Order: sequence, then C-alpha cells, then structure tokens
Amino acid sequence: MKTLLHILIYLIPLTFFCQTTPKVISLWENGAPGFEKLKNQPEKAKDWWVKNVHNPTLTMYAPPKERSNGTAIVICPGGGHRALVYNSEGKNAALFLNKLGITAFVLKYRLAREENSQYRIEKHAKEDGLRAMRTVRFNAKKWDIDPNKIGMLGFSAGGEVVSMVTYNKEIASVKNSNEIDKVSAKPSFQILVYPGPLGIPDEFPKMVPPAFLVVANNDECCSEPVMKILKGYRKVDQPVEAHIYAKGGHAFNMGYRTKLKTLSSWPKRLEDWLYDNDYLKKKEK
Repeated sequence: MKTLLHILIYLIPLTFFCQTTPKVISLWENGAPGFEKLKNQPEKAKDWWVKNVHNPTLTMYAPPKERSNGTAIVICPGGGHRALVYNSEGKNAALFLNKLGITAFVLKYRLAREENSQYRIEKHAKEDGLRAMRTVRFNAKKWDIDPNKIGMLGFSAGGEVVSMVTYNKEIASVKNSNEIDKVSAKPSFQILVYPGPLGIPDEFPKMVPPAFLVVANNDECCSEPVMKILKGYRKVDQPVEAHIYAKGGHAFNMGYRTKLKTLSSWPKRLEDWLYDNDYLKKKEK
C-alpha cells in the first residue's frame, strides 16, 4: 500500500507538466507502405499492453510553452516485439520528460513477434523508427523543436528499434517523392534502457551520437548489449555514459515500482546527463 501511495504521489504532479490532450500523429497518411489496407484495423489494449498495431503512430506529449526548451525525444516502448508496454515505458517516460521541458513522442511500431504477424523486425519496426524520427524533424519548426536536439529513448525491444535507426547507413531516402523521407533520421542522441541485442553493430562508425545507457548487471537478456555499446563507443572515442546497477533484473521501467533505491532514482541520473549536455537549455529565439 505504501509503495502504491508513493507511486501515485510521484506521478500525479507529472500530469501538470503536459498538455491536456496528447496529439496522435499517423506516420503515413494512407497507412504503412504495402499494408495500406490494414490502416483502419483497431488496436488492442489491456492493462499494461497495446497490440495489433497496423497504423504506426506517434503520440505527442508537449510541455507547457513556457517550459519548453526545444529538445524532443522519440520514445520506443519495449515488449519483446509481441506487445508494447505503453504506459510504463511510454506514457510515464513522456510525462517525466515533459517535466524537464522536453517534447516527447511515444511511438507505436509494428510488432513482428505478435501471433500471426506479417511483419519483420529488421524491416518494419526499423521502418517505423526511421519514419518517426523524420516526421519529428520535418515538423520541428511547426512544433517549436530544435532539429539538432531530437533524440531517441528505447526500452528493451524498443532499444533495438533505436539501435536500428541510430546505426542505419541510409539516413535519408532521396529517391522517395515524399518530402518527409528526404529528411535525416539520425538521432542527435540516444538513451537506451536495458536494450536488446538487435541492431547493434560489431564495428561502430567513427561518428555516433552521444549515448546514455542503463541496465542491471543481473539482467540476463540485456546487460551484454549495454557492455557491447559501451566498449564500441570507447573504441571510437565518442561520448557515452553507462549506469550498470548491481541488481534489478529486467523491465524496471522508470523505476517507480522497484523497491531498490538505486533503481528508483535512475531517471534523476538521466536528468543530470541531459542537463550536462545542454539538452535542457532553452533554445535562443
């Protein structure tokens, strides 16, 4: 009961830092390429998960204008590509970022491991991640965002989507007639919370965006991917910060439900990192 009360006390004030009605933006007006006929199929949602995503979207959570600093982050919830952990790894993260003056976009990407899925991770989830980044950067002026301060945040499987976008060699598609697809999809920075192994290269390019990494050492799934990224960044001498906690396992989300004091404060470490890298500094008019 005390833990639940603590969560409520922490979360309720966050809602005051967000616009009252989050805006839902379809990544493709006519539906995902090759799957336009599935556009109007309804999503399925229950408790903590969202499934049956056929019309990929971004849900925009914007802070009050007087708090906005021009930084934006696309959030990719986890769920093993079988579901999306929308509230704990999407909405809660967005509200936390709003508190810092950051405009947050929660991505609903297509799920390749859902039962009877027609999608592939390396093709369709990646495609949704690339399009999400391009959509935000294309509309940066309209949404009062600095196009040079647009990052990505991914949890677990969502971290794999972030990695596939971050290390994608085809940054912009000039062949496509759609203006959005001509915009760079490269994140200005990446935040990975217990990310899965997919999308991480064996050899890192010399220029990679700054990275913030979080994982528990006893996470059987995802401690190794964090170590691989950390070593890769150090090898090419690029900025990286990693927080590897002694215990906590997998899926501790934003740390609101854990009994471990270290994990419950990890978002504060992220706030410090964002501050030190000038992502919380208001853009000049």
